[in-house]
Amino acid sequence: MNSSFTRPLAVVTGASNGIGYELAKQFAQNGFDLLVTATGSSINDAAQEFEQLGAKVQTLEADLATYDGVEKLYHEIKATGQPVEAIAINAGVGVGGDFARETDLQDELNLINLNVVSTVHLAKRVVKDMVDRGFGRILFTSSIAAIMPGPFEAVYAASKSFIQSFSEALRNELKDTGVTVTALMPGPTDTNFFHRAGMDDTKAGSNKKDDPADVAKQGFEALMSGKDSVIAGSLMTKIQGTISNILPDTVNAEQHRKLTEPGSGK
Repeated sequence: MNSSFTRPLAVVTGASNGIGYELAKQFAQNGFDLLVTATGSSINDAAQEFEQLGAKVQTLEADLATYDGVEKLYHEIKATGQPVEAIAINAGVGVGGDFARETDLQDELNLINLNVVSTVHLAKRVVKDMVDRGFGRILFTSSIAAIMPGPFEAVYAASKSFIQSFSEALRNELKDTGVTVTALMPGPTDTNFFHRAGMDDTKAGSNKKDDPADVAKQGFEALMSGKDSVIAGSLMTKIQGTISNILPDTVNAEQHRKLTEPGSGK
């Protein structure tokens, strides 16, 4: 049992870079100790930076796209002996390209396992503990892609639609329990997401993007205030998300295509 935590405990997945890294910094700066996880050893380097912000940090290298990886994380959570005050279920991946002619099935199944299956799996484990305790905060990293069809990242956008619906439904189920659920909905953000997804040559990949620190700060503030969701990032992203909510899906799909079609950024 780890008895070294002296402040409320926050768990952040996918915390070695990007939005997850910045979310962990927000928690550290605002009075939380941390259990952070990622697939590689870079999580240990990130932890040193979180500790400089005043947090005590425990790290875990785990592949959450696997059942055993999620169970390993939950075991570590229980082993701390501390209740989870807040959790940011953030780990995710994208796959870009033409579904019928370019993308790899295994990559897309891995995406579903990480973005969807592991999210449900980890939430199933952690939420019950929060309900039994009568308090907790859950932040799911969704996307503005959740509210529009996503040509050339079809499986990714569908995975975020799942997360968005799951988040809203779970929030309603838990409304009298003391547990809050918030969906973080960023737009294109300056992380390694587009490179990993093979989308460097798209307009979305090459255009100016939002600062992940701004996205994380807005997400953290929404979580702490108990909001159901937040479209996070620049004013342009917020406008885009608001407009997408009222446009027909056929129109949204065409607009999305202009950003994500291979070669559109050349």
